[in-house]
Amino acid sequence: MSTSRILLFVVLGALLLAVFNGCSTYNSFVNKDESINGQWKQVEVRYQERMDKTKNLFEIVLAGAEYEKQTLKEIIEARTNATKITLSVDDLSEENIKKFQEVQDQFSSSLGRLLAISENYPQLRATDAFRDFQGQYENMENMISVERRRFNLLCEEYNKSIRRFPTNIWAGVFGFEKRAYFSSTPGSENAPDLKKMRQDNL
Repeated sequence: MSTSRILLFVVLGALLLAVFNGCSTYNSFVNKDESINGQWKQVEVRYQERMDKTKNLFEIVLAGAEYEKQTLKEIIEARTNATKITLSVDDLSEENIKKFQEVQDQFSSSLGRLLAISENYPQLRATDAFRDFQGQYENMENMISVERRRFNLLCEEYNKSIRRFPTNIWAGVFGFEKRAYFSSTPGSENAPDLKKMRQDNL
């Protein structure tokens, strides 16, 4: 076998190996990217569940704590602001996620404050619907935190894969870019501390 033929086989083999590696890497990026998109949907689902569960809360509070209209007004405004910002998977930039997080956190804070001051209104606390919501509140907030952490973990795995050598070369060739994270909210890893909120509102 001539040297030129051997060289040709070596070159063809290297090209086939490069193509195979490129296809495999591309598919890996796609899988990780789609996992992030799917997890974002889970984040949205948890936030929407909270929105749905607060639809009737305003009427319940008005009936049981008529003097807390200012607090209720703040919650309604925070809920309205939170529903205005929706993000598709194509809009998940760092800036957009930060805006989304800010209005959602404001809504969380308003709800927590309402539950904290509810101790002052026995009539409100005696309402079955309010007790049900109060019982679900911490779980809802925890589930939101869990889904956000999962989203960040998937983003971290993806971001590492597109920055490591040599896969970063393929990421550049195929146009895969870094994904944005949720930033850490102080105390978000813990369940809402309603006892502390009550003390702060005394």
